Amino acid sequence: MKNVLRLTALALSCGAVFSASASSTLFTNVDIFNGTENKLYEDHYVLVENNLIKAISAKSIEAGDAVVINGEGKTLMPGLIEGHGHLLLNGGTLNDHENNRTIEELASRATVNANAVFQSGFTTWRDAGGLNTGLRKTIDSGMLEGPRLYTSGAFIGPTGSHADFSNLTTLNQHLNGPQTSMSRSNVSVNTDTVGEIKAAARQNFKQGNSQLKIMSSGGVASSFDPWQLNAMSAEEIGAAVEVADAYGSYVMSHAYSKKAILRNLDAGVKTIEHGFMFDGEINKKMKEKGAYITTNMTAFSPYLSQIEAINSNPASKRKAESATKAFKNYISNVNKYQPKWGFHTDCVGDVTSCIKQTDHTIYLAGKELGNFYTLKGMTSVNGEIVKLSGIMDPYPEAKLGVVAVGAYADLLVVDGNPLEDLSVIGANEKWFDAKEREPALDTIKVIMKDGKIYKNTL
Repeated sequence: MKNVLRLTALALSCGAVFSASASSTLFTNVDIFNGTENKLYEDHYVLVENNLIKAISAKSIEAGDAVVINGEGKTLMPGLIEGHGHLLLNGGTLNDHENNRTIEELASRATVNANAVFQSGFTTWRDAGGLNTGLRKTIDSGMLEGPRLYTSGAFIGPTGSHADFSNLTTLNQHLNGPQTSMSRSNVSVNTDTVGEIKAAARQNFKQGNSQLKIMSSGGVASSFDPWQLNAMSAEEIGAAVEVADAYGSYVMSHAYSKKAILRNLDAGVKTIEHGFMFDGEINKKMKEKGAYITTNMTAFSPYLSQIEAINSNPASKRKAESATKAFKNYISNVNKYQPKWGFHTDCVGDVTSCIKQTDHTIYLAGKELGNFYTLKGMTSVNGEIVKLSGIMDPYPEAKLGVVAVGAYADLLVVDGNPLEDLSVIGANEKWFDAKEREPALDTIKVIMKDGKIYKNTL
C-alpha cells in the first residue's frame, strides 16, 4: 500500500502567503518523497524561490506571481545523485582508453554522457576519477545542460595498481617521465612514494577538484593487480588524507579486501568505494569514524560475465570468478547492519551502455536492498557524501538530495510512487539485452536544477 502522511513535521502548520519573485515556482498537488523517510506526504505544495526551496505546506500557498506547476498527484522527489561515476571513461576497456582514445575524444564524449545522465534525472554526479573541472565549469556557465559535478581529478595509485593504465612494456614514469596518455592528461597518476602521493593530491586540488580518489586495493577490470592486493600502506593512505584534510575535504578509496577497508578507515578515509568484504567489524569501524560506503550492485548481477572490460581480458575474467565467491556475504551483511550506503553505478562506456547499466543497477539495488534504502542512497545519503568536500564544495550554499526548506531546488516530478516501483526512475531487470531507450524517461515529467526548469511535460 502507498505510505502517505497528510500532516507531519515536514509540512508547515498552516497556509501562508509569500511574496514571490519572477524566479519563483510553486508546485501544487504533489506527493512528496523527501529523500529521508519511507513514506509519501500526500497532496502538498512546494514553493521554490530562486534556487532554494522556500516553503513546504499541506495547505495552499499564495505565492504572488510564481510560475505554478500542477503536479496532478504525481510524486515530487529530490533529483537523483550518482555516487560513483566516470563520465570521461567512455571507451571500452582500460587499455582501450590508453591506446585508442585521445583526450579530445574522451572529453567530447563526456559532454554527451553528462547531458544524457541529466536527462535521466541525475541532477548531481560525483565523478570517481579521471574527470577534472573543465566539464563542471562548462555546465555551470550554462553552455551545456548537465548535473552538478563533484570531481576527483586524476586517480591516485601505485605502479601496477588499479590506477595503472599503462601497457606491460610501458617504461616506469618515475624513471623516464610520464609515459602514458592518461598520466599526461591528469586522468590517472601512478604514485609510489609518500611525496608523490602528496604532490598528486595537491595538483588535483590546485585544479579545483572536490575530493581525492585513491586506489588502495586491487580491482577486477585492470590488468596487473589481483583484487586481493592491498596496494597502499597505511602511511601512503595517510598522506592522501593529510592533504585532503589540509584542503578541508576528504578521500574516497577503491577498496575490496577487508584488510584494505579497515586500513583506509583507520587512516581517515571517509568513503569506501565498492567495499565488497563489508561485515560487522567494518560496520562498527565505519560508525566510529563517521564513514560511508558506496557499492556497484552489478557485481551481483547474473550478467556480470558479459561486461567487456572483464570478458575481453582473461586475467579479469579469472579475478571476477574468484571475487564473486568471496563477496557472497555482502548483501546479507548490508541488510543486517544498514550502513550509510550510497548508490553507485561505476559505468565505463558510452551513453547507451551506461543507461542500460544504470537502469539495471537501480533494479538490483531495489531487489537486494529494498526500494527505500536504494532511493535514500540515490538522494539524501549521496547528498551527505558530496558535502564532505567542505571548503572545496563547488556548491556550498545548501543541502542536496532532500526536499526540505532551505535545500537546493534540485527536484523531479515522476509519474508513480518510486517507493513501490523503481521503474519510474528507470529500473530494469535486463541489462545488455534491454531495449535501447532515449536518455529522457517518459515517467520523469519535470526536471528542476538550481531552481530552473529544464523539462516539464505536465
